[in-house]
Amino acid sequence: MEALFLLIPLSVLLVFVALWIFFRASDNGQFEDLVGPGLRILQDDDKPPLEDSAKTD
Repeated sequence: MEALFLLIPLSVLLVFVALWIFFRASDNGQFEDLVGPGLRILQDDDKPPLEDSAKTD
């Protein structure tokens, strides 16, 4: 029973911290474009591959 007096306030604090982090990330535009990064991997690169002489060992 005494452990609950410690665990309940800690869990409430943890929930508030998680909500604060979520809302801060959403205000900074973290979740603005959810589709773009997933589709960007499918696009071809515009840069040509490096030549053999340009590569370093």
